[in-house]
Amino acid sequence: MLDAEGKPSFLKAIKAVMWSFFGIRKGRDHQRDLAGLNPVHVILAAVLCGACFILVLITVIHVVVAK
Repeated sequence: MLDAEGKPSFLKAIKAVMWSFFGIRKGRDHQRDLAGLNPVHVILAAVLCGACFILVLITVIHVVVAK
């Protein structure tokens, strides 16, 4: 999961985290992620995606309870 210059990118980390949230990932893609992603990018992407998920859940709850 490297960009055109061979460096790990934050967008690739977000893509890997989203796949992990979904729960489906091919083994070879997982191994490629482990070898090519920056751990700091993965942690930041996971926190960001987790916060977005929680905000969506809170919004849905507020909409449902308001009716």
